Amino acid sequence: MSILVVGVNHRSGPLPLLERVTIAPEHLGKAVAGLAQRDNVREAVVLSTCNRTEVYVVAELFHGAYGDVRDLLCELGDLSIDELTPHLYSQHDTSAITHLFEVAAGLDSAVLGESEILGQVRAAWETAQREGAARSTLNQLFRSALSTGKRARSETGIARGTASISHAAVEMITDTIGDLSGKRVLVVGAGSMGEGVAVALHRAGGADILVANRSAGRGASLAERVDGVAVGFDRLGEAIAASDVIVAGTGADQTLLTRSLVGDARRDNTRPLYVVDIGVPRNVDPDVADLAGVALSNLDDLRDWADRGLSHRAGEAERVRSIVGEEVENYLVESTARQAAPLVASMHEAADRVRAREVERFGSRLGELDARQRESVDALTRAIVAKLLHEPSVRLKAQAGTPQGERNAAAIRDLFDLG
Repeated sequence: MSILVVGVNHRSGPLPLLERVTIAPEHLGKAVAGLAQRDNVREAVVLSTCNRTEVYVVAELFHGAYGDVRDLLCELGDLSIDELTPHLYSQHDTSAITHLFEVAAGLDSAVLGESEILGQVRAAWETAQREGAARSTLNQLFRSALSTGKRARSETGIARGTASISHAAVEMITDTIGDLSGKRVLVVGAGSMGEGVAVALHRAGGADILVANRSAGRGASLAERVDGVAVGFDRLGEAIAASDVIVAGTGADQTLLTRSLVGDARRDNTRPLYVVDIGVPRNVDPDVADLAGVALSNLDDLRDWADRGLSHRAGEAERVRSIVGEEVENYLVESTARQAAPLVASMHEAADRVRAREVERFGSRLGELDARQRESVDALTRAIVAKLLHEPSVRLKAQAGTPQGERNAAAIRDLFDLG
């Protein structure tokens, strides 16, 4: 049985391909449930964010499971195998475990140490649990991954400073156009990305914030939190015309800010407009950049900008890698011990059956004992069996996964006739 990860991320594939294999939250349950039903997959968790779509599976056959995951991603993106395969990466067993722990710790993010990924890992795992796709092996794995991510952030400074895509977007904007005081910023989307941007803008101070969202209630709630103004999508053109900066970060699977919408809104407007698209799939038509006075940045530009500012957190990365190494070792030790648990339980059950038969066989000789005395005899014999089996149990668990452990396990099966 192997743990396998197969995926595409911001390093392995271009943004247009990455957005084609991105799975919207409302479709994630169906995708992971379908994958878990394939012949070569025992368990599955699908992690899909703006930076990656990765599939973690428990499988008996590596190549069969790899093919199942590859085919799923091809179906999602309407891609041929030849189009997708050059951008796929895969790892198994210890390498796959290490990769997930590094993802949870923020080491594999576009913005080093970003905090949003930890919640995304948890949400992916919870979705798989609801669908019955994550069971004992992946539950243990993802529980350990989340613990690793929390430890990395509590024991190091990896998450200090710019530690999310949305916060990085606001910093890139101020780095590009300067102080936002007196500028009107339109935030399109009130989900996790839009909320992060609006809150970061509010903390930075000075900007006049507009919030546009399909759900009027959610948009109004976020606008109130950041002392902004909510606008409905029916007034999106007016909001675009009045804005100096637009940040789009929704989970929509179609373009929201088309060239015609932005162009019509700016027909008589010569004021510069800076648009930042952090949606995956993209929320802004790339042709918007061709409009006079409009500058457009997307996630690729944001990642390039973030790469230039790594130095103040890069030193913490080595400390995080050390933590990841320790947690991977702890996981492997715990995992191998769990493998020995069924044999230990069988050994105890076999010994207790012998004990119970012997107590029953000597029952006639214990006839004069009252109920309390019989309970004492039963407790005494149970304690003797537990003491005798304690050392073999400890050794089986401690040496699981080693050649000596295999020899001990074989001997126990023979001696206790456990098959």
